[in-house]
Amino acid sequence: MKTLSSRGKATALAAFATAVLLSGCTPAPEMEQATTPAPVSSTPETPSAQGVPQGDPTVLASGLVTPWSVAFAGETALISERDTGNILELTGDTTRVVGTIDDIVQQGESGLLGIAVDEQQRLYAYSTGPDGNRIQRFALDGEPGSLTLGVPETVVDGIPAASYHDGGRIAFGPDGMLYATTGDAGGRENAQDLDNLAGKILRMTPDGAAPDDNPFPDSLVYSYGHRNPQGIAWADDGTLFATEFGQNTWDELNIITPGSNYGWPVVEGIGENLDYVDPVQQWTPEEASPSGIAVVGGTVFIANLRGQTLRAVPVADPSTSTDYFSDTYGRLRHVAEAPDGTLWFLTSNTDGYGSGPRDGDDRILSIPFTN
Repeated sequence: MKTLSSRGKATALAAFATAVLLSGCTPAPEMEQATTPAPVSSTPETPSAQGVPQGDPTVLASGLVTPWSVAFAGETALISERDTGNILELTGDTTRVVGTIDDIVQQGESGLLGIAVDEQQRLYAYSTGPDGNRIQRFALDGEPGSLTLGVPETVVDGIPAASYHDGGRIAFGPDGMLYATTGDAGGRENAQDLDNLAGKILRMTPDGAAPDDNPFPDSLVYSYGHRNPQGIAWADDGTLFATEFGQNTWDELNIITPGSNYGWPVVEGIGENLDYVDPVQQWTPEEASPSGIAVVGGTVFIANLRGQTLRAVPVADPSTSTDYFSDTYGRLRHVAEAPDGTLWFLTSNTDGYGSGPRDGDDRILSIPFTN
């Protein structure tokens, strides 16, 4: 298990306490602006055909409370709810509580965030606890329709937490390693500090150890200089894409390479500074606020919160994009490919931001697509 020193935990707690005092700020109003493409800094080598959504989405479940992430244990969909700490199982068009993560600290953007399932059908959950953000692992006991959570095992803890900028997306890569996005937890300097787990993309074994081939010896840090990344996904050729919330100017889509510095807080968006890696595309926060992503075939699908759109970026040319369902379902938090080949996305209208819930919120929707 990888953890921070006592000094690091104190830093995490201090950051969390400071940010709680600031959590009453009113979110900025939402508006739409034209997309501003950015130049490409690098491109994948062997992209597949671009995927295109077809027809109208189908509502799979409704009445959820701040759904944040969806993962699949075999054919069974599991959903995390940020504010309740519940892990839900989707059965037909209804959900049931598989279990509730203990000691959740929910304030602003913190709480139960990303989830992932490994090859042994164990559930991993990224959440905010009393000592900061952590990743825990749970056995999934029972059969589909009656699953329960086993006793938690801590994989990583002591990640700095706050009421905002917690990152929180976790996913297994094609190499079998577990990746996690962490926000700067309100401490801008954290992102450039290689001894601090905040403002990073982390890479670890399923047990939380630093792999021998990580770019920094005995460190979980895979890339750094991030403000608040909330989406990671891989193209067919292994290219790792990540989305990142900017501050006031630019949100980003990045291609992640090991050991690279993505510039925050020195650079936001394209800086044309050789010390930092530029994004392959950028948008204003009002038209984006990108959260979860999925790469399906040759397309990066991005769920956008303030932008209220499902954005499709071709892997072959990640400087361009096409928007779907803009202003139709409100804020979108996550997108994933389901085992049946359809594309699922989660709304996020009960999270305290934006204009508030719509009828049926929050929802899981499914849409077929073709390459």
